[in-house]
Amino acid sequence: MIVVNEVLPSDPEQMKGLMSPGPKGPIFMVNLLKFKERAEYDDGRETNLTGRDAYMIYGRAVTELLPQFGGRVVFAADVTFLSLGRVEELWDEIAIGMYPDRAAMVRMSMSEEWRAIAVHRSAGLKGQLNIETVLPDGAMDSDWAAAFGVQRP
Repeated sequence: MIVVNEVLPSDPEQMKGLMSPGPKGPIFMVNLLKFKERAEYDDGRETNLTGRDAYMIYGRAVTELLPQFGGRVVFAADVTFLSLGRVEELWDEIAIGMYPDRAAMVRMSMSEEWRAIAVHRSAGLKGQLNIETVLPDGAMDSDWAAAFGVQRP
């Protein structure tokens, strides 16, 4: 398995897929995050921030922005140990966001508000994987789904 961390998508086929309607109902975006040692802003500004610090500025702001698009943060935690498998380098953090559908996530990431805060995201990230997931068939009516506030589309 080859793993390529990216900050922005580079594969045209992935972009094409992202713009397709996607699955019905809520999606859960699993974000595997790798931070830069020091933040590096595209505009060249001087900073003493670590990559994690810069990303946390983005993280706090996006947490407030998500509800405007029907989404929310479900989970975020530091990666501490790889108990199975092998990778060259562990990710630093995992975050899971929930959106009502793929289109809502795309709308958010194209909004002016998101672009304004995304400068901190790109300054802090060395790379990441974003993995779209959905509840398995039959899980929409489960106690687990209810605990996350998931409702039938």
